[in-house]
Amino acid sequence: MALPFMTADEAARLVPNGAIVGMGGFTPAGAPKDVPTAIAHMAEALHAEGKPYKIGMYTGASTGDSCDGALARAHAIDFRTPYQGNKDLRTELNAQGAHYFDMHLSELAQDLRYGFMPKPDFAIIEACEVTEDGEIVPTAGVGNMPTFCRLADKIIIELNEAMPATMRGMHDIYEPADPPVRREIPVYKVSDRIGTDCIKVEPSKIVAVVKTNRPNEVGKFSPLDETTAKIGENVAAFLEAEMKAGRIPASFLPIQSGVGNIANAVLGALGENQHIPPFEMYTEVIQDSVVGLMKEGRVKFASGCSLTVGADKLQDIIDHIDFFRDKIVLRPQEISNNPEVARRLGLITINTALEADIFGNINSTHVCGTKMMNGIGGSGDFTRNAYISIYTTPSTAKGGCISAFVPMVSHLDHSEHSVKIIITEHGIADLRGKSPIQRAHEIINNCVDPQYRPLLNEYLEMSKTAHTPHTLSCALAMHEEFLKSGDMRNTKWENYKR
Repeated sequence: MALPFMTADEAARLVPNGAIVGMGGFTPAGAPKDVPTAIAHMAEALHAEGKPYKIGMYTGASTGDSCDGALARAHAIDFRTPYQGNKDLRTELNAQGAHYFDMHLSELAQDLRYGFMPKPDFAIIEACEVTEDGEIVPTAGVGNMPTFCRLADKIIIELNEAMPATMRGMHDIYEPADPPVRREIPVYKVSDRIGTDCIKVEPSKIVAVVKTNRPNEVGKFSPLDETTAKIGENVAAFLEAEMKAGRIPASFLPIQSGVGNIANAVLGALGENQHIPPFEMYTEVIQDSVVGLMKEGRVKFASGCSLTVGADKLQDIIDHIDFFRDKIVLRPQEISNNPEVARRLGLITINTALEADIFGNINSTHVCGTKMMNGIGGSGDFTRNAYISIYTTPSTAKGGCISAFVPMVSHLDHSEHSVKIIITEHGIADLRGKSPIQRAHEIINNCVDPQYRPLLNEYLEMSKTAHTPHTLSCALAMHEEFLKSGDMRNTKWENYKR
């Protein structure tokens, strides 16, 4: 069958009001661009005529501005899941302009197959190659594309000429069977390939192919500063000490790392620490620092869901594709984030906290408990199933006006039962085998910024007869004080205690 080539505007007109769409990619890597932007323009035109237009959106994770951003600004999103990171979409969600349900990234594909949520009507995906017999080769991100393509009635493909067809062979496409016949995911070492190098679909489902030539919309990470560099050094020092103590094998274990500036700093520090042997990664997002570490021989292999790297690093990979194709595999997120695989491989997981409390609970998602930042992402998939789970965070924000450590988190994403280690620029809190009061002293003494330590110690002193010493009237006082005065340092417990 001949491929149905058309323009982005023509493809957009195939997607009616009320359609549910599965967008390909994972982060801006591999996310569609021209067709979502065309849908946004169509929505704006329809709204100007007084006509309704909104779509439901499933994705892999965040997307680029030409997808999430354009559709949010056009008020064209009815609901959105499982993760986002666009400032305009964040504004829309927090204004209740669209429904958003935060999900563990490993779960969306199977929940759709189980029928827990409506299946997508359309899959809109990016590819570097598509054949007339229905073989689709993804670009820099896989996400939930295999399940979206299988469940959707219609598939729209952006054939991105900026991404060469030589990427074929970098992907490992595999969907597990559903219960009651599901077997173990047969990934026994990080480099195992268990599926196919492309997504295979019924050709008649492909209703549009749109030629594009667009780079990924992955923004640049901020350069290292003193705080992020010190956090990275502390993580490397902790893992080196664990090896020396015999709690990590001398051959080391695979690393999972979240996304962002701190994650890049941590990986850079691990690469520079010559006491840590060359290591592998089993993670969701492969970032800039990994590319250099591979060329230096410090990262032996990386399994992930996307190449969330800057334009220069992506070009480096493309220019040396034969070198990197043997060292990188891109999987669906249902596999890259699979809890069973994470537990069995013994991952050392390193994720970033938005906020932590002095007992070891983590808030990854909500500012002051109410405003969604991005979402839980894959951090829960990995944290609960880690060999060692580590959370990193700068100890303060906004010039010291916000402490990352409070008596009680304003929103709970990861409980004290799953969090083993917390690391800031000031030091390391090892929470393993400690009671709540012991964890509190460990965190305050080692991780909290010195200007907040007296305040949090005073909080502990208010309750002497409880296993977890909370004073409920004061538990969120630091948040209340920030909302009132803009500075948590102004907190006076007597103003809140009753």
